[in-house]
Amino acid sequence: MTSVTKRGWQALADSLRVAGERRLVLVEGEPEWCRSWVSGCLETLEASLALWVGRAEDAELAGVTGIASKQFKRWLGRETSVLVWDGWQGNPPDGLAALSGTLQAGGVLFWLMPPLQSWATFNDPDYVRTGLDQAERHAFAARMAGVLAADSDVIRVRQGREDSLILPVVESGSLVFEPATTAEQAQLVSQLVRFGLGRRRRPLVVTADRGRGKSAALGMAAAELLLAGRQRVLVTSPSVDNLASFFRHAAETLGERLAERRDDALVMEGGSSIRYLAVQDLLAEKPDAEVVMVDEAAGVPAHWLREVLLGWPRVAFASTVHGYEGTGRGFAIRFRQVLDRETPHWRSISLNQPVRWAAGDPLERLVSELFLLSAESLKPASPAAGDVVIERWHPAKAGEQELSEAFGLLVDAHYRTTPVDLRQWLDDPGVQSWRAVVNGATVGVLWASVEGGLAPELAEQVAQGVRRPRGHMLAQSLATHGGFPEAAIQRTLRVVRVAVSQECRQLGIGKQLVTAAAQACAEQGLDGLGTSFGGEPGLLAFWRACGLRVVRLGLRQETSTGEFPVQMLCGLSDSGKQLAQGLRERFAKHWPVLIPRHWAGLAPELVAAVGADLPACARLDAGDRRELVNFSEGFRGFDLTLPVLRQVERCPGVTAWLAVRPELIVWCRAVSQGWTWDEIRLSGMCAGQKDGEMQLRNLVRELLKNGPEL
Repeated sequence: MTSVTKRGWQALADSLRVAGERRLVLVEGEPEWCRSWVSGCLETLEASLALWVGRAEDAELAGVTGIASKQFKRWLGRETSVLVWDGWQGNPPDGLAALSGTLQAGGVLFWLMPPLQSWATFNDPDYVRTGLDQAERHAFAARMAGVLAADSDVIRVRQGREDSLILPVVESGSLVFEPATTAEQAQLVSQLVRFGLGRRRRPLVVTADRGRGKSAALGMAAAELLLAGRQRVLVTSPSVDNLASFFRHAAETLGERLAERRDDALVMEGGSSIRYLAVQDLLAEKPDAEVVMVDEAAGVPAHWLREVLLGWPRVAFASTVHGYEGTGRGFAIRFRQVLDRETPHWRSISLNQPVRWAAGDPLERLVSELFLLSAESLKPASPAAGDVVIERWHPAKAGEQELSEAFGLLVDAHYRTTPVDLRQWLDDPGVQSWRAVVNGATVGVLWASVEGGLAPELAEQVAQGVRRPRGHMLAQSLATHGGFPEAAIQRTLRVVRVAVSQECRQLGIGKQLVTAAAQACAEQGLDGLGTSFGGEPGLLAFWRACGLRVVRLGLRQETSTGEFPVQMLCGLSDSGKQLAQGLRERFAKHWPVLIPRHWAGLAPELVAAVGADLPACARLDAGDRRELVNFSEGFRGFDLTLPVLRQVERCPGVTAWLAVRPELIVWCRAVSQGWTWDEIRLSGMCAGQKDGEMQLRNLVRELLKNGPEL
């Protein structure tokens, strides 16, 4: 160790660069002292690539680029030499974890915070955004403080003791670290080129931690494909800002053959090109391309990924294993089902060796530990039913191994799991959790939160859309969109996540976890048990088996999943049962009107699953039955019969009967969702109007003969 001189910080950065390492400098003190101290320190550092995350005026005074923490996604795909994170302005975990990956070898991350011993009660400004400002103590922050205090590679600068600061001596060994293409990365480029020149319908899935050169490899491969004769390579990502490295390496590979260079496109002499399109634009325009590359695929809604997969002959998906928008591991697990079904010859490739810093980098190890980025669930043998123990569990009080196992289950089961989820799970004052244990190993978890309990006056304002207090997601949604203020007054346990290890699924463990939560609701006098999730028939069937029923389908797709949120509820108290029944009956009345207007593109299987779960609210009279008979015999046209066909759907048992019929898709598109016959024909469901109507006539004939009583 050496004493700090004016040149000490630059000497540290130089030695870190030689060793291929990065460091965290924790600056502990009052906010203005922290900012002033770091500003002075920046004067001694080469800070041309410095980024200040916090207030714009502080960055301007320090003479460096500044952004607010909520803008962190704009900077992904770029590189920094110095990163200043002003924690006094808020600490969204996803942003801090993501931007740490932009630091080059030799980079220093200055984190401005109060003293470690006060973190558990520090009122982080970011808490307001997620309703965590109501918690008296913050277990997530306390855990981070413990990790930082125990890490000898963390450089701590403390107000009042800064003069005694000494910096570490970084040993580099005999070799000087040079960021360069690794053998693993070069092999990936070759594999991508072979894929791009090879046979159709053999997609690649590439996963890697940050700093492994994944985006650079995609860029180099895209350029090599143009040089090999491909005319058009398209690349998409959650944001074009994520692709700076991609385009830089592609441009370097093309060299003098490059005729035009933009932030979102490269054009060669002769017109062959690499172009970026946002996912929505890519799917809307459907331009011709021999190859499409999807970077940061875990940040793209799953149904869009499937459309891209099926829309072009050669598609490569790349995702960060432990990412700010979601996890590549969970993405690979969930998306594998689609790949296996649609393109069984797909291949998976992973990168492990870092490119931008040396293996064993202290900052990467620290960030991984802080946010459990490497959390792994155990892989137990399938247990017998009697081996499973369901117990109440408190993640904020769990040991590191136990917490890592449980969080790893969420990562595997939900591919959009991020560090902010870990904070919410540990810090939400209304959280309640259960776990399933087999021989001491955690094989399942349920995370829930108590919502509602609002004062009647506030609940009425919520229902009117006048007020929207933080938190209470399901309670407020049912009050506002469902039209029942009681939903915000009653107290409901909302299940946020349920996850069971791959090896232990289909054994009823998830249902046992939900049953335990329902029993706890009754014991605590709560009014109901509810949940909200991205609509998918398998999930809906699971929750129905657990005793919950559909009370609402969202009008807009979730930005996180790209799916419409399905909300389900099980009333437990008398008032809770009345609320659930009222919500269901009201939604059932609105359902036929809203389908063609808001859910015209919804998968027919989900339309049928939701419809089958709703209470029947229609009966046919003699005239209706006569029209159906005439339609089935070919004497009455489809358009004239459509009002009756829509009524038929709401008769008891009809939708459940339709759900197992091969003509379900044509029925849903033509009757429920209001598609034109041309749209149905172009989707390949029928040869034209005559064929489509014949399918429906046969279906109605079978319904009248062998279906539920109308």
